[in-house]
Amino acid sequence: MKIAVYGRPFNDPSVIPYIQQVFDNLAQHNVEIYVHYQLNEYLQDKISNVKYNVLENTDSIKGFIDLFLTLGGDGTLLDMVTVIRDSGIPVIGINFGRLGFLASVNKNDITAAIHAVVNKEFSLDCRELLTIDSTMKIFGDDNFALNDVTIHKRDDAAMIITHVFLNDEFLNSYWGDGIIISTSTGSTAYSLSCGGPIIFPQSNSIVLTPVSPHNLNVRPIIIPDSSKLCFEVESRSANYLVSCDSRVAALDQTVKFHVQKADFQLNLVRLNNESYLTTLRNKLLWGLDARNY
Repeated sequence: MKIAVYGRPFNDPSVIPYIQQVFDNLAQHNVEIYVHYQLNEYLQDKISNVKYNVLENTDSIKGFIDLFLTLGGDGTLLDMVTVIRDSGIPVIGINFGRLGFLASVNKNDITAAIHAVVNKEFSLDCRELLTIDSTMKIFGDDNFALNDVTIHKRDDAAMIITHVFLNDEFLNSYWGDGIIISTSTGSTAYSLSCGGPIIFPQSNSIVLTPVSPHNLNVRPIIIPDSSKLCFEVESRSANYLVSCDSRVAALDQTVKFHVQKADFQLNLVRLNNESYLTTLRNKLLWGLDARNY
């Protein structure tokens, strides 16, 4: 079995023993280990007694790597999406961060999680992505998002007006700081913090969540993920911001673009002892009486 490991450089040295544990467990199961070249640069002289191969940026992974394992939080797994792309390779995240809706494996459960992965004791949770397109190719070939595409004013700018068209029909004009176009996966991310609903991954939906709307009657709206959304932005400043997960670009207000469901999915590994409901309860502390703590 070929497993590739991806991660960002860590500022906290306390994670090193957990990283060592990951590699030790993979080696014990005779896994053929590949480390993404960016993580390999960080790992020099930090782990020992484990041999692995380096996965270079030019290496083809489709049909070669069996599974990707990310070390970090949800942001690390979101970065991983641009590496996996449309290859269909399953990915599982070990959470070294805080909340971890996507990277759901606790660092104290590394041994059990790797045992389950190697023995294929898991199911695949297929997640929809969004793609953003415009005449100027804003994000090049990385124009897709697992969580959300966001339109936002610059820090020093006045509010912007975002005109939204749904399947070529005018939907609404949003006055405020911006708008979030979120997948069901991203409904527990930025959209949630702006008052958006939690949407089950199998709902086949997209949610539009306004950011600090000036119109008090504006609320989030859920639409089918088969919809095509087009956007035109008015701003007093020279440009505004568009983000695609963690990638950000500044756009001139003359640029028009559209967002729709991507033609491929991400395969998230769901261990047999996990479910979406258990993740929600654990991460959002549902069912706990705070008066007892």
